[in-house]
Amino acid sequence: MKTSTQDTRQHILDTGYQLIASRGFASVGLSELLKHAQVPKGSFYHYFKSKEQFGEALIKHYFDDYQLRLNSQFGDKTLPAYTRLIEYWQCRMASQADSCSSQKCLVVKLSAEVADLSEPMRLALLKGTQIVQGAISDCIQAGIDDGSVKETSPNDTAKLLYHLWIGASLMAKLSKTDSGLQQAMDTTELLLKPSG
Repeated sequence: MKTSTQDTRQHILDTGYQLIASRGFASVGLSELLKHAQVPKGSFYHYFKSKEQFGEALIKHYFDDYQLRLNSQFGDKTLPAYTRLIEYWQCRMASQADSCSSQKCLVVKLSAEVADLSEPMRLALLKGTQIVQGAISDCIQAGIDDGSVKETSPNDTAKLLYHLWIGASLMAKLSKTDSGLQQAMDTTELLLKPSG
């Protein structure tokens, strides 16, 4: 049975994600990617004009998938918004504390590496992070509305929390401990939980 064009393209993206999330963009050569994906070079160029365009597509796909997960997690109206937010950060903490040997967050893995290397990849990362921050902001606003989150500026608080967690994730990668992530969780709870 022949695989569809979309299946092959997706297979290349999935394989590339595993390699790049583990080792970084520059350290994964095109021949290694093709070998792992078991795809001929000509097929790669059928889907992507260059490795840079592949990287941009990989980032966009990552954030499309991430947004679906956020919509599912933040969209559960049976829980107060505060609970949804804390569960999101708990999942984030668990995924980042996973010994950090294979960094799963492409933002943490690629931001410093590609910011000066590729403008299209930098812009894809920036746009993706803005979408995530927007979803967090919307959930904070829902929490203010349902009384589970303290009165605050949703946009400013979402940006602050996102920056806090990116920094904590980087430090967890360096220190190989989750103490920074735990501090980020404590700070998150302080920033969101209503007093009293």
